[in-house]
Amino acid sequence: MGAMESQDTLLAVEGLSKTFQTGAGDVHALKDVSFSIPRGSVVGLVGESGSGKTTLGRCLLRLVEPSGGAVRFDGTDLLALGSAEMKRMRKRMQIIFQDPFSSLNPRMRVRDIIGEALVTHGIGKSRTERRDLTAGLLEEVGLKADHLSRFPHEFSGGQRQRIGIARALAVEPEFIVADEAVSALDVSVQAQILNLMQDLRERRSLTILFIAHDLSVVEYLCEEIVVLYLGRVVESGTARKLYAEPAHPYTRALLSAAPVADPDAVRNRQVLKGEIPSPLSPPSGCVFRTRCSFADEACAMQVPGPVVLSEHQTSHCLKAGSI
Repeated sequence: MGAMESQDTLLAVEGLSKTFQTGAGDVHALKDVSFSIPRGSVVGLVGESGSGKTTLGRCLLRLVEPSGGAVRFDGTDLLALGSAEMKRMRKRMQIIFQDPFSSLNPRMRVRDIIGEALVTHGIGKSRTERRDLTAGLLEEVGLKADHLSRFPHEFSGGQRQRIGIARALAVEPEFIVADEAVSALDVSVQAQILNLMQDLRERRSLTILFIAHDLSVVEYLCEEIVVLYLGRVVESGTARKLYAEPAHPYTRALLSAAPVADPDAVRNRQVLKGEIPSPLSPPSGCVFRTRCSFADEACAMQVPGPVVLSEHQTSHCLKAGSI
């Protein structure tokens, strides 16, 4: 899953970096991130809180401006576009935010929350047509047309997230960034939203970057996975390969920490020691070395490049394939 483009690649990310300048120093949120997303696929982006997942998702859409690198969407470098060109491109890409309680304007009715995108992009010739389109979107995500006049506080968390999904679908995008779209919801509601997204993906031929820290969620929905640690990609590949044979120590630790249905199952626990380092002063060499039980002096000296283990898996580890 490198950044190599092909006819089936919708999004290609090459050497993407983001540094935030703060009073305490430069925060290296992303560093030399490269991967690609095949057209029509669902790719999972996983990692602990603070690994840079949300920043990466927003950089792809230029909601946050990257510091360097390239983001090519269907062959077009998004970072080279002016504001007017980028606005036109935004019809093709949207985001579903993590928190359904804060991402909806509490002073706006549902018809205006969803209809705002239609007005912005000139979709619908009249107010009546836009209302019909908005009602259709609500019904598509499992709500009713008579909910249009309600305010966000009148809905449950799962219903609010459905409204957020309807808002994202309003401009008929090809690509959606789902930023922890189910993490704020109860488990039973999570399953409903995941099933909805799977249905919408198939019905609308969507390409999705699904950001999550819950690996069981990613396994259910995604064909391919990118593992991010402290702003760097440490492993990528097909979900089947990464779940069966994780090569990077960080991926193994994440998988061993994930809950399983059988409490008596025998598991090879690999507990992460310490906390994720500060992006203000990331470790030299391999950024994971301070928490890795396999690290040695070489890991402190050399930044690991991608090691292609198979056509289905790439690991950024000096010991890839030998541990």
